Amino acid sequence: MTRRRRLISTAAAGAMAALLLAGCGGGGGGGSKGNDKIAGADTGGSASASPSASASSSANRPVITLPSDVKDKYESWKTGNEIKDAVLVDTAARIDATNDAILRGETSAPGLSFYYRDKALTDAVAWVQAYLDANLSFTGTTRYYAPKVTLSGDATASVVYCSDESKGFNKSRKTKKVDRTPLKQSPYVLYNTRLEKNKNGVWQTTNLISKRGDKTCAA
Repeated sequence: MTRRRRLISTAAAGAMAALLLAGCGGGGGGGSKGNDKIAGADTGGSASASPSASASSSANRPVITLPSDVKDKYESWKTGNEIKDAVLVDTAARIDATNDAILRGETSAPGLSFYYRDKALTDAVAWVQAYLDANLSFTGTTRYYAPKVTLSGDATASVVYCSDESKGFNKSRKTKKVDRTPLKQSPYVLYNTRLEKNKNGVWQTTNLISKRGDKTCAA
C-alpha cells in the first residue's frame, strides 16, 4: 500500500516496513523507515485511471474515486496475457483502495477487506491508522512501473513492481498544509507481493514487502 509521505513515528515505520505500503502493502520484511512517506496504495485520480483488463464482473467491486490532487500513474501495466493482466488490474485496485482509505481516514474502508486478506489486511489497516495517528494525509503523483507477474497454478501469483514517490507529499489533515521538504532517502521503492484469487475471481493481496532505494527501480 506510496508517495513522498514521510511518516514519521516509530510505530508508523513498523507499519510501513510490514506494508509498504502504500499502496496503497503488507507482510514483514522490507523496508521503509524514518523519513519515509507514508504510503499505500497508490493510484491516480479515480478508478477509471486504473489499467483496464478483463476482470470478474460478478465480484461487485467497490467504486473508488480519488480526489483530483492525487494521481497514480501506471506505466507498462499490461502484459497481453489475460490472466496476468487481471492480476495487475486488481493490484492497481488494491493500491487505489489503500489510498482511498488513507484519504478518507477510515481503517474500515470497504476496499481494504476487498483487495487484501490475511496478514496483508492487518498490515494495511495498521498503515492507514499510522496516517491517522500522525494526523497526515497526502497529495501529489506516484508512478508505478516495471511490473513483473509470475503465475503459480490457477489461483496464486506474485507481482514485483517499482514506484517513484518523488512527486508525492504529506499533507496535514488538520491545516491542509503540504510538506515539500526534500527527502533524504531514495524516492524509489521495490514492492514484492503475493496474491491469491478468491471464489469471486478477485486477486487479493495476501503478503506485501518493500525495499526503498533498490537499484532495480532507480530509473
